[in-house]
Amino acid sequence: MQQTKTYPFSKSDRLKSRKKLQEVFSTGSRFHSGFVKLLYLSERAGQPGIKCGVGASSRYFKKAVDRNRIKRLLREAYRLQQGPLQQLAVQTGSQVFLFLLFTGKELPAFDIVYKQTGNVLQKLITRINEVAP
Repeated sequence: MQQTKTYPFSKSDRLKSRKKLQEVFSTGSRFHSGFVKLLYLSERAGQPGIKCGVGASSRYFKKAVDRNRIKRLLREAYRLQQGPLQQLAVQTGSQVFLFLLFTGKELPAFDIVYKQTGNVLQKLITRINEVAP
């Protein structure tokens, strides 16, 4: 039996610290691709790795069911595409805190979220490469 590659997104990989979340939102850099906005903060201190959080606005999605679905789609799209970013963080010895925010006004399909999340993560990889060659 052939083993498949697993891409975990455990509790230890999630951005849960209120202090770090406020720091990412206040001093972090940001850019977007389509309906997905990425806020990130990169530091050289601490253990190299990535902490990620996701969110959706309650302004456009009044029902918690819809917000939870969007967050689930964002987490899954990130989980499947985090590999190159994890490797880069370990190679450069940096700790990256990122937050994926869905800014659209309608419920998306998974393929749209997957594609836009991939675009945003590629932009992040190029930015980290520019800062730390």
